[in-house]
Amino acid sequence: MKLEQKRELIDRNADLNSIAEAFPETIPVFVRNGFSMMADPEKRRTFGSKLSLDVALSMRQIDLDAFVSDLLVAIENGGRRIIHGANTIRIKGLLPCPVRLPLQEKLDELIASKSKQGVDILAELKAASMGLDWMKDEVELASGAGELDDIYLSAGFDLFFEQKYFGRFVDEGSFADPTGWDRPNAVFTEAGCEILDPRRRYGVIAVVPAVFLVNTSELNGRSAPKSWEDLLGPEWESSVSLPVSDFDLFNAILLTIRNQYGMGALDALGRNMQQSLHPAQMVKSDRLKTRKPAITIMPNFFTKMAKAGGPMQAIWPADGAVLSPVFMLAKTNPGSHLRDVSAMLASKDTGEILAHLGLFPSVNPEVDNRLPSDTKFMWLGWDYINNHNLNSEFRICNERFNAASKL
Repeated sequence: MKLEQKRELIDRNADLNSIAEAFPETIPVFVRNGFSMMADPEKRRTFGSKLSLDVALSMRQIDLDAFVSDLLVAIENGGRRIIHGANTIRIKGLLPCPVRLPLQEKLDELIASKSKQGVDILAELKAASMGLDWMKDEVELASGAGELDDIYLSAGFDLFFEQKYFGRFVDEGSFADPTGWDRPNAVFTEAGCEILDPRRRYGVIAVVPAVFLVNTSELNGRSAPKSWEDLLGPEWESSVSLPVSDFDLFNAILLTIRNQYGMGALDALGRNMQQSLHPAQMVKSDRLKTRKPAITIMPNFFTKMAKAGGPMQAIWPADGAVLSPVFMLAKTNPGSHLRDVSAMLASKDTGEILAHLGLFPSVNPEVDNRLPSDTKFMWLGWDYINNHNLNSEFRICNERFNAASKL
């Protein structure tokens, strides 16, 4: 079939499923552009058949002509994604909401500078609340590293270590830690926290620390917990709010607490859970009319939103804030432009945005994280990461927690 005939079949009024049925090679293009349901045959039939190409692209503010061109390229190349030339750098990632826009503005400066050199930087940085499915589907469908973008950023563990996602590309040496740091920030060293990957396969640019926000008016004679170990006590039964919907942080909490205190700690944590709230709700939980949690677990950033002088008191756990790392991977053997982009994302300026605006401690050794020298962290650790299937561990821990919490 000639190219023009194929172009005619990809009509703006055609539904997504009919396009995918006629040209299966287009499915990865849909997935890369946020239509993750297209990777699932059942969802593709049910949802894709009800959505026209024109309407779908309008919803995501994607240019129709450019998208159709991408579809035709995919068809001509048998579905393989071809990334052309050293003068195009592609970045994809999820970033915590407090820092996404400031980092995008910083990146825009580099984009403008590189554009004058004839280099295009195409960045798609979404809010962490969007979830990972759109990236996971793209990586899973890739038959080789050449079909993937140049740099990936995201908090959490499940995208980077599973073999069907990035694990296979890291193992073959196609992606690695691009930061180039020979030592971590002093706040981690002083805490005895080995946050840098000893094998330098995975880059960690910052961490999201989970801390306590205590509603002192709901303690009812109980002393506020000073540590995770305290929080596991029976006196906190049905008194704790946990960020269950924040999968990156919640999975990090379950794995780390289980690793530190044993499987029984998940029973205790589940028993003590009262409800799940978004951090923005948590900081106002004292205003709820019923079911006010005494303790809420949240990223440190959100504790600063609590009303001054009110009953909400932030506590950094004495046994350490549980950490969800913000990973960065880049293709190996990069050209100079890719090295420049990686250097910018690992720079002191970027680290200060993460540390000062998001309160996500930066791993860059030059950044002042504005934390006390005796700050403690509870980190899962590279020995555990390298010797366990993390996605399998997530399932085990979630099942145990859910059984205890009766969710």
